[in-house]
Amino acid sequence: MAAIGLYMSGFYGVRRAKAFAIGQDKNTANVLFKDAVAMCRAPIPGGDEEDTLVNNGHVVVRGEGDNAWKLEFVESEAIFQSLANGEAISGPKPTFVAADEIHEFKSNTSIELWKAALYKMPGDALMLLGTNTPSSTQIVGTEYSEFYQKVALGEIDDDEAFAFVARVDKADRETVFDNESCWPKALPALGVTFPIENIRGQVKTAKSLLSTALSLKRLYFGIPIGVTEFWIAEEAWSAVQGEVDPGAFKGCRCWLSLDLSQKNDLTALTAVWEKDGRLFAKTWYWTTKDGLEDRAKADQAPYDRWVEQGFLTAVPGAVIDKSFVAQQVAEILAEHDVQALVFDPAGIGDFMKACEEVGLPVWLYEGPESEMGNGLMLMPHGQGTKVFFYKQIDDQGKPIERLCMPRSIERLEDRILEQTITIDSSPVTYSCAANAHVISDGMKNRAFDKKRSRGRIDGMVTIAMAAGAAESGLSVQPASLEIHII
Repeated sequence: MAAIGLYMSGFYGVRRAKAFAIGQDKNTANVLFKDAVAMCRAPIPGGDEEDTLVNNGHVVVRGEGDNAWKLEFVESEAIFQSLANGEAISGPKPTFVAADEIHEFKSNTSIELWKAALYKMPGDALMLLGTNTPSSTQIVGTEYSEFYQKVALGEIDDDEAFAFVARVDKADRETVFDNESCWPKALPALGVTFPIENIRGQVKTAKSLLSTALSLKRLYFGIPIGVTEFWIAEEAWSAVQGEVDPGAFKGCRCWLSLDLSQKNDLTALTAVWEKDGRLFAKTWYWTTKDGLEDRAKADQAPYDRWVEQGFLTAVPGAVIDKSFVAQQVAEILAEHDVQALVFDPAGIGDFMKACEEVGLPVWLYEGPESEMGNGLMLMPHGQGTKVFFYKQIDDQGKPIERLCMPRSIERLEDRILEQTITIDSSPVTYSCAANAHVISDGMKNRAFDKKRSRGRIDGMVTIAMAAGAAESGLSVQPASLEIHII
């Protein structure tokens, strides 16, 4: 990246060209920039020891020693300098922008601003470099990584994008420490500019030290590790992400689940369809427009960008109007064979009022012997680690279990590990999964804990509830239900 920056600024043939090295902070931005400075101060190949770009007067280095901050090319009046994320210059017209270590970026704002500036210049380039992607804690790097992987695989047609991904194959992951022949897949310069002995020494240590092993797999071999507290194996979670189109499941049985926001939480509604022995899950999200930017900063989540991309709906006001959610439920019911809606009890009264406002009949299920109501059945779903039972018993004389989080997590986890569920790919859902923290009681009953989680987890809660309801075979929805959308 440093050499390309030098070429694009001083030797590309564009007068007053401007190239920039950017990073999450100044130190990161300076890594590749210092390499460029070192090249300018180093002997030109084939010349004398004193024959350098600096000594020949081609380049002026602004700043002394390691404090260099700008390169100026005398003949072309071009520059190459480093900027930290968030730093800005007036009216930039870049020829080249190199963003190093993008997995460290907390927001993609600066990258998108530089892209917009590059679009104003003919034939110029943005170069991104990152490691440890995909990763649940590095949303920016993960999103760009996933996009460019799809470009490389031909899933996205973008002839302006060139992607090079260096990592070992999935088949190599289990034996990567013992199989040196696969190392160049992730380290193309191994044995050229990167001595293989350096890797051998670290591998030897990693074989007996777990923390080092995880770091080595992530940094040197491109194996997605994510965070150690991801609620399930992150690779397994990634493997079941895909596109879920509701239109493809008309006529299939469907279960809905709802987690309403209290104040600034997300409101999440998940639909799970059953087709050919598989489950398919899609989640809709709502938040409020008021305070959106402040919440994005506090949660370190790009809510504003997710709204623009259509993954999240921002509604007017400081509190979510439940009629938006009720209307979405009504639209789903109008086209799908919905068996029931399960819910976190908090705020359900407001939702039922909203359903009345949009003309959606609903009724609360209170147990196996409760009378069948008119409209959509609403069934409460336990949220903690406790497993509760109805008073009634089943045909085998056993108490009938209520829907509860320990069972729903088990059922969802089994589906994920067996890869018999497809979860609609969404950065909001991925963030919820990454934030989720699971607690366990003495009976090893597990539940999601919002208080201990790293951020919003509402989508993870609804996916588990809907999958649990589907797996339980819950089906007491009256067949005569008719929905008329207002």
